[in-house]
Amino acid sequence: MDLVDVSPSKKNPRGKFVGTDQKQIIINMYKDKVKQQLENPDSPKLTYRQMLLEISKSSGIGQRTVQTTLAEYKTKGTVSSPNKKKIRPTILEKVDSFDKDAIRRKIHGFWLNREVPTLPKMLVAINEDDTLPNFKPSSFRKILKDLQFVYAKKSRNSALIEREDIIIWRGRYLDQIRKYREQNRPIYYLDETWVNAGETHSRTWRDSTVNSLRDAFLTGLTMGQKEPSGKGKRLIVLHIGSTDGFLPGGLLCFESKTQSTDYHDEMNGSTFLNVMSWKKQDIINWLESKGENISYPTTKGALLSQVQTIHTEHDKYVIDEYAKDNNKTVLRLPPYHCELNPIELAWSSVKSYVRTHNSTFKLKDVKELLERGVEHVTPEMWTNFVGHVVKEEEKFWTIDSITDDYMDEEPGRHILTIGDTSSDSDSD
Repeated sequence: MDLVDVSPSKKNPRGKFVGTDQKQIIINMYKDKVKQQLENPDSPKLTYRQMLLEISKSSGIGQRTVQTTLAEYKTKGTVSSPNKKKIRPTILEKVDSFDKDAIRRKIHGFWLNREVPTLPKMLVAINEDDTLPNFKPSSFRKILKDLQFVYAKKSRNSALIEREDIIIWRGRYLDQIRKYREQNRPIYYLDETWVNAGETHSRTWRDSTVNSLRDAFLTGLTMGQKEPSGKGKRLIVLHIGSTDGFLPGGLLCFESKTQSTDYHDEMNGSTFLNVMSWKKQDIINWLESKGENISYPTTKGALLSQVQTIHTEHDKYVIDEYAKDNNKTVLRLPPYHCELNPIELAWSSVKSYVRTHNSTFKLKDVKELLERGVEHVTPEMWTNFVGHVVKEEEKFWTIDSITDDYMDEEPGRHILTIGDTSSDSDSD
C-alpha cells in the first residue's frame, strides 16, 4: 500500500488540552489503519512511526500526543481524561530569595541616602531595574509582606520599614558579632547552596560582570544562578569557613533527591549532623545526656530519628544543643541578609570555577570540580570577604539609626501591616 498524502485537519492549538473524545478518535484511526493492513497483506506495510505521522496529520493533533495516547491505550486498555487544573506558582514562589534580598537592599538604600522609601517610589525604582522582576502594586505588596516590611504612617504617605522583630533580630546579631570580634573569638560562617549538573557560563550570569565584592552583592550575582531550575540533577552543598579559609573536613555534599526549587528542604537536622561525622556511639551519648532512653538493638537511622523528635525546654535547635555541648555558640542571621555572610562570596568563587571547567555536565565530574573549586578559595580571599562583610554591618548600623530618627520625628505615628485597607490606598 502506497503512502497517502493526507490533508491535515485544523491543528490543535499549542497547549490546549486533548480531551477524551479526541483521544478516542486517535485510537479509532489507529485501529482502522491496522485493520487495513490486515485486509491487504500484499500491500506495503506502514511502520508504526509512519502511522503516528499520518494520524497526526489527519487529526491535527501533535505526534507526541498521538504517541502517548496510543501508549496509554496499549498499556491500560483505555485512556484517561486530561487534568485541566494547572498548578500555577504564586508570586512568592516565582520571586526567588536573591531577588527578595535585592528588593530589601534597595529599600535600605533609600534610607541610607536619607530618602523616605514610600511604596510608589519603590515600585518605580524596582520596575526600572532590569535585574529585577516587574511587579504590579498588588504583587509588590505581597512581596513586601513576605519580607516582613510594614508601613510607618505619616500624613498621607507611608514609609516602608522592617517589622520590629526583624530589626531587633538584626540589631542583636550585629551587637553580638561586634563583641565576639572585640574578644578575638574565632568566628566561623556556615551556609548551604546547590550546584547543578549543567552549571556553565553560557547558562547563567557571567561573573565577569562583577567588578568588585560590593557589585557581587548589589547585582545579586553572589550565588551565580538565581535558583535551581528543578530540572536535571543537582548537588546540595554545605561548608563552613573563617578568615583561615574553608574548614578542612567541613564539606558536606550530596545529590538532591527532590525536584523542589527550594534546596533548603533537604538540609534538615539529621542531614546536618553528618557534617560532624557522628559515630553511632556519639549519638547515643548525646541522647543519654538529654535524658533519653535508648532501645536496644538500635540503628543509626533510628537514633537520628529520635534526635529529631527532641524538643528542649526552650524549643532550641538540635544543632544548637550539640554546639553548646562542644563549647560553641550559634549566632543566626535574620532572613534575607546574605550580604552579612562572607561564605556567599566564597560560593560565588567556587561556582565560577565549576562553570569555567564544566564540560561533561555529569554530576560525578561536577562534584570533583566543586571540591577543586573549594580548594581554590584561599585564606587571603576569605579575609577579604570578611572585611567586606564588616563594612556591610556598619552600613546597617547607619540605616537603623536613620530609621530611628525618622520614627522619633513626630509623636503619634502609627504602624500598619502590609495588607491593611488604610495602607493600601493609592495615596500610599
